[in-house]
Amino acid sequence: MNLYPLKFKPILKERLWGGTKLKDVLHKPIESDITGESWELSGVEGDISEVSNGDLSGTSLQSLMDEHGEALLGKSVVERFGNDFPILIKFIDAKQDLSIQLHPNDELAKERHNSFGKTEMWYIMDADPGAKLIVGFNKDVEKDEYVKSLEEGTLTDLMNYEEVGEGDTFFINTGKIHAIGAGVLLAEIQQTSDVTYRVFDFNRRDKEGNLRELHTSLAVDAIDYEKKDDFKVEYAKNQDHVNSMVDCPYFKTDFLELTKSMKQDLTQRDSFTIFMCVGGAAQIRNDWGSVAITKGETVLISASTTYVDIDTEGAKLLEVTI
Repeated sequence: MNLYPLKFKPILKERLWGGTKLKDVLHKPIESDITGESWELSGVEGDISEVSNGDLSGTSLQSLMDEHGEALLGKSVVERFGNDFPILIKFIDAKQDLSIQLHPNDELAKERHNSFGKTEMWYIMDADPGAKLIVGFNKDVEKDEYVKSLEEGTLTDLMNYEEVGEGDTFFINTGKIHAIGAGVLLAEIQQTSDVTYRVFDFNRRDKEGNLRELHTSLAVDAIDYEKKDDFKVEYAKNQDHVNSMVDCPYFKTDFLELTKSMKQDLTQRDSFTIFMCVGGAAQIRNDWGSVAITKGETVLISASTTYVDIDTEGAKLLEVTI
């Protein structure tokens, strides 16, 4: 078994609202001027990631899971999720506002789509001056009031807007209405699911002149209509330490701002580890090899790894486990 640190080919997605920051800032190999998403690590059917480095180059994530199972994922992860990779890792560039949307919880997603729900978090990597997110309602809203706002085109009057800057972090639980605003580049960590209920899209049309599909009836029973201030993640930024950001049933994310090298003992961690580089650069080494990682790159460390050496003179990393 040679489960050295694994990098994967980005899966690039054109979106009406996308731009060029994935190329200009994160150096992704895109040609389109409307590339909105880079899927860094995906087990979504039809979009399975492939290894891009070392002897396993070209091997799919699914093949790795089929062959290595617990050694790759961790015993507890396999017991809970079987042979499905439980999280989806992305970088997102919003040149324009995304649609106002939400995601169903596990129960609804299973019943309606045979899918996981979609709890997610965002780490803001770059934001134009004045860039904002929509997160939740600005007051408690009744279902009838929400439906009326859709009919009258006044939904945005009910939304809560949050101005953002680099390092701001948001936790988006299922049912929370939200949208990424124009000028935001972010890292997204989410449950493996591509189920989204789009409720308002600013009356935009695609290149064929068609309005995009809305999911009005599906969304009504999936929305959390209460105003809640539970979305902004407050976390320490102590240099050369592991700083906890989010710890939820679906993933655990820590923030590392390193000015020097760090070694971690992983013998007690019964999970794979993902490092997303959101600033600087580092060399990441485990029992079987090493790989360089720079801003905008992602690496997967197997659960069978006993240690990780992070060699750097300056890096910001999101460390994700189950």
